[in-house]
Amino acid sequence: MLPTENRLRRREDFATAVRRGRRAGRPFLVVHFRSGATDPHAPGESAPPTRAGFVVSKAVGGAVVRNKVKRRLRHLMRDRVDLFPPGSLVVVRALPGAGDADHAQLAQDLDAALQRLLGGGAR
Repeated sequence: MLPTENRLRRREDFATAVRRGRRAGRPFLVVHFRSGATDPHAPGESAPPTRAGFVVSKAVGGAVVRNKVKRRLRHLMRDRVDLFPPGSLVVVRALPGAGDADHAQLAQDLDAALQRLLGGGAR
């Protein structure tokens, strides 16, 4: 499970990551990434943790399938949240095929999208 301090919950944070961040698409998911927008030299402030949120619409499947996809994505992001700079916002949006994908396929797509976003891979 993703720790509480690493969960993205506010609508404004989701909107910021999706509208102002970079995006990498894969067959089963799209990852939106907004780098930490805080001033690293702000006095007395420690860097906020990276926060991740998930969007799984009804196009993915019924409630059971959507919850299964969200659980898998949360589990995968738990191990990858340390890859991001502090204060980053990450939104993982599942595409309709994600409901039929297994854990390994979701992990492969997530890793490829993160490598493209963090490694500066070619579009």
